[in-house]
Amino acid sequence: MLPEIERLLILQEKDSRARTLRNELKSIPIERKSLEDKLAHLKAQANDAKHRHRQTEVEQSLLETEIKSHKERIAKYEVQKMQTRKNDEYQALNLSIQNARKEISGIEDKQLELMEKLELLRPEVAASEKAAEAAQTQVQNQIADLETKTKNLTAKLTELETTRPTYTDGLDEDLLDNYRRLFINKGEAVVGLRQDICTGCHMKVATATVAAVRAHTTIVHCDQCGRMLYMDLQ
Repeated sequence: MLPEIERLLILQEKDSRARTLRNELKSIPIERKSLEDKLAHLKAQANDAKHRHRQTEVEQSLLETEIKSHKERIAKYEVQKMQTRKNDEYQALNLSIQNARKEISGIEDKQLELMEKLELLRPEVAASEKAAEAAQTQVQNQIADLETKTKNLTAKLTELETTRPTYTDGLDEDLLDNYRRLFINKGEAVVGLRQDICTGCHMKVATATVAAVRAHTTIVHCDQCGRMLYMDLQ
């Protein structure tokens, strides 16, 4: 194997690791946002349940006020009944009292409905709050893990980037440019030739190309994909 190919294979292994680390680092903010969105959703559910519970309690309170108002009117009508001597006024006051009592009965029916609604909402509020609290702890731990992971990945990437010149020093600049283009565009710049097949594009190469690779005298490129080849005897 040509010394240049050997060095490029080592460089490619380092660059592949660095690329993997960069991709992992890019995915961390996405993971973090997904966790934060999940927590925000659960908190919103809990807040919605609490809001509906509070609104129902407010409705209950308003109904109580209405009933009190109707009862005050009934008390007022009863006093007026005792004071009047006219039969038509007496009958009118009786009718007003009956109507007020019907209103109270209708309001009390609504109160029962709201009480049933509150009974259903209480466990929902408790469950949603519990879920949000559990998610808060879980997400905080997971975010802490992601921050640790970020530090570790960054440290490894920095080490690879710092030591990279060790593997490029002395290599021809045109060769390195060609390597960089292939690595970026193809994923791999240097691949094995196995049983006359390029392991990069999985296409068979010409007999002359195979012979050139076997000769180990110059850098040979795949006829199909352009990757640099070395003889892979596995």
